[in-house]
Amino acid sequence: MLKLKAGLTLSALCAGLSGCYVVPMQSYSNSNNSLNSANASAVAILPPLPRPVYTARLYPVNEAAAALGRVTGTISNPERGHGEFSFTVGSESFSGEATREPGSSKGRANASGNRGGFVKCDYTMSSTSLGTGSCLFSGGARYDMHVSL
Repeated sequence: MLKLKAGLTLSALCAGLSGCYVVPMQSYSNSNNSLNSANASAVAILPPLPRPVYTARLYPVNEAAAALGRVTGTISNPERGHGEFSFTVGSESFSGEATREPGSSKGRANASGNRGGFVKCDYTMSSTSLGTGSCLFSGGARYDMHVSL
């Protein structure tokens, strides 16, 4: 009886192990036992590049502008020739758009104020990071504009 029990146990053990296979998790090439680059793939996720923000500095060129003083603003998100133009003069906040045609160095910036004022600026970029222009406000103030990155 002991021999029969040992035989059945051995048979059950062999039957249970006969269904197991070892499967490799990675496939290897035959040369130098290194990872096969044809089967390997990787995805690199890069963070978005920071968007440039240009500084627009406006310098008074007439008495009306001199009464308001020097103005500093920003042109943000200038992608595909279109950006957001914003600044504050005294107690009035201005916001609008700055645009350029693709491949052109000349552009225009327009903004309206929260108290009813408005401004129109024309500018020319001499490089990708520098430009000059002029701005005319609705109240008659005229400014020279310098743009830099």
